[in-house]
Amino acid sequence: MKNLQLKKLLPQAGVATVALAAALGLAACGGTPASTGSTGGSAPAESDGSYELVTDGTLTFATSPDYPPFENLENGEYVGLDMDLGRAIAEELGLECEYTNIDFDGIVPAIVAGGQADAGLSGISVTPEREEQVDFTDPYYVDNQAVATLSSNTELTEDNAAEALNSAEITIAVQSGSTGADFAAENYPNAEILPFPNFTDAFAAVASGQADAVCGNSAVVQQMLAGAYTDQHVILTSATGEEYAIAVSKDNPELLAAINDALAKLQEDGTIDELIAAN
Repeated sequence: MKNLQLKKLLPQAGVATVALAAALGLAACGGTPASTGSTGGSAPAESDGSYELVTDGTLTFATSPDYPPFENLENGEYVGLDMDLGRAIAEELGLECEYTNIDFDGIVPAIVAGGQADAGLSGISVTPEREEQVDFTDPYYVDNQAVATLSSNTELTEDNAAEALNSAEITIAVQSGSTGADFAAENYPNAEILPFPNFTDAFAAVASGQADAVCGNSAVVQQMLAGAYTDQHVILTSATGEEYAIAVSKDNPELLAAINDALAKLQEDGTIDELIAAN
């Protein structure tokens, strides 16, 4: 997570957006799938009635913890940039913080349906299609798309990737419901797009020969390559400029405003700068 590079976003509509860099180092309140943990600090406040919560006094985020460095499970604890950000937001609101594990392509539908989580925090890019279903907070991260393949693959290279990937003989692994899946389908329509519930399985498919390449957000691809998949390398990047934000139900505009206020305060009081400097 030390290699994560984040881009600062300009304030929008008078509300400061969040700039995060490197891995965030908030105090432990990591949580587990069964007991997701709290923010610590002051006692949690009850909802004042201005916004609705699934569990009173607790801000519950839906996440798919297979997307390092943003969200992951390590020794049963939720870790990563988004996970620390969620805890900081909850603490700013005087609430406990919990995470519920949902496959990525089910997060937005879960927020729309209600009952499982208050918001979605899982490296979610803002897209017009998603904006039709949920509201998004101010963005806190900008990312691009990348395609990787085995370093030993001589058929797909940096020199020929743009053309070679668009072949009926090529299979590209993606995470189902992700912008990586959309990017691959749009730019390589002749290739077979092979979706998986989580991004780790997409990389494993390349490693096992089930797929020729994997496509996804650049920061996550780079993290995967630095970890378990050092035998793969990036052959193509595209500056898509995707903005990550938190998804909130359209029926809960008060919660959207509260989270945006928390993001702005974390920026304004120097908390985010301190976290950046500490990492």
